[in-house]
Amino acid sequence: MSIYKEQRVGVLVDIQNLYYSAKVLYGRKVNFGAILKESVGDRKLIRAIAYGIKTMEGLEKNFFEALEKVGYDVKTKDLQIFPGGAKKGDWDVGIAMDAVKLSQSVDVIILVSGDGDYIPLVEYIQNTTGCRVEVVAFAESASAKLMEAVDSFTNMSENKRKFLIANMSRGRK
Repeated sequence: MSIYKEQRVGVLVDIQNLYYSAKVLYGRKVNFGAILKESVGDRKLIRAIAYGIKTMEGLEKNFFEALEKVGYDVKTKDLQIFPGGAKKGDWDVGIAMDAVKLSQSVDVIILVSGDGDYIPLVEYIQNTTGCRVEVVAFAESASAKLMEAVDSFTNMSENKRKFLIANMSRGRK
């Protein structure tokens, strides 16, 4: 893959997707600052957006502020709790809409998520704008078809020390 310094890049991060993948696979937390730095490289960052869910307790407030300090615009929405107790909180449609809009003004869209629901989005952007689409995720929890569809896939599992925050209580994995 040839990467050019003049490429304009937009990074869109599905916080929940990465958080749960890292938790289930490694029992660790994600280093979102390292993801931004590594995925953009020497290219020109135009916009980085992290999409999160707010809970009633508001415990994630400090986390969202930390994301802003490392360069992300943070978009949040409230967790939906249904009468039967079921909970829902995802940004798939919001991320897709922002990706389509942003693809008009950048050369590369980087999706930080392994969710296979983004395959039609990837194909649409590639076929209508000519924009490259790259994905950064853990291969073990990413859709194989998504990995095939994108122009480039970065497997975070290949460099856990860079992309995960050490968990002192559990030791290193």
